[in-house]
Amino acid sequence: MEIIDATYVISSPSLDKCPAPDRPEYAFIGRSNVGKSSLINMLCNKKEVAKISSSPGKTQLINHFNILSSDKKKWYLVDLPGYGFAKVSQSQRKSWKKMIEEYVRKRENLMTLFVLIDSRHSPQKLDLDFVNQLGEWQVPFALAFTKADKTTQRETAAHAKEFLEAMKETWQFLPRHFVTSAIKHTGSKQILTYIHDTNTTYNQQTD
Repeated sequence: MEIIDATYVISSPSLDKCPAPDRPEYAFIGRSNVGKSSLINMLCNKKEVAKISSSPGKTQLINHFNILSSDKKKWYLVDLPGYGFAKVSQSQRKSWKKMIEEYVRKRENLMTLFVLIDSRHSPQKLDLDFVNQLGEWQVPFALAFTKADKTTQRETAAHAKEFLEAMKETWQFLPRHFVTSAIKHTGSKQILTYIHDTNTTYNQQTD
């Protein structure tokens, strides 16, 4: 499966302002500067679907994109604000946190939340705390280890393994995970195949 067209729909400040939940939806989130916009643009095979910035914290709303894929299916791709470091006020951080929590817990057509992890680093507490929180909320998610081109294949694999091993301390079953590079287009086919398969299940349940 490939993405044929990706069109910006709306940026929403809260869940109730989001488009009607009438199709499957996949959201992307991660620490600021994890390469989220680059990954989204890679999947869509377009340079500026999601805006790339060198300044963390530029994505501040729930951004919906209407996707048409090569299997003739329509679905939503969602770009969420990053968590963690951003040069914003404490009140703004709390506002983002509340918005993200409400969205991931209550958005009924959210099939998978892709949590992006920087593959250049050993497991970070912030990331582990976030995925553990998703587990408590029972939010379906997958991991995408980004920037695999920035280190050797061995280092990338080692850091991904370390993260999954750290999760085993509190998780019985581990989520799906993907190793990605926006530069080399690594992981694009695998993620889109996963979305295609999930869409197929969604359509079977709703037909």
